[in-house]
Amino acid sequence: MTPAIDLLKQHSVNHRVHEYSLGQSKDAANQAYGVEAAAKLGLDEALVFKTLIVNLDDHSLAVAIIPVAAKLNMKLMARALGGKKAVMATQTQAERSSGYVLGGISPLGQKRSLKTVIDTSAGELPSIFVSAGRRGLEIELAAEDLGRLTQGSFTHLLQ
Repeated sequence: MTPAIDLLKQHSVNHRVHEYSLGQSKDAANQAYGVEAAAKLGLDEALVFKTLIVNLDDHSLAVAIIPVAAKLNMKLMARALGGKKAVMATQTQAERSSGYVLGGISPLGQKRSLKTVIDTSAGELPSIFVSAGRRGLEIELAAEDLGRLTQGSFTHLLQ
């Protein structure tokens, strides 16, 4: 399937894979992939989380995992990792680092292991949905399992 799903199977993590048909948008750069996933799967947007890759002020990359309808507070993200500033990574940086294509970047099974921060709202839910590693494919799993597999910390990250 994908490196993300392979990782879950390898660690015997309880999960479910959900597939949906992709939209026909010609303007992929402006497509809200996570919002589309929530709509196509008939889910509340609060249950579906997006994977964002950021550049920290020490020139390292990190992963933020937040609800799809929310905005990442860059100062909170930087502070969570001991920095002062964070900015979004470029599409090229995100794709090269993760091994996934934009709109299908999973927090699991990335090519490079990056520091990961998950918004605390995930821990309040019985399960969350994240990209399985390609557009049209989502993984449902417990936030605790996501945190364990990514070695992520839980912090408030939203504006």
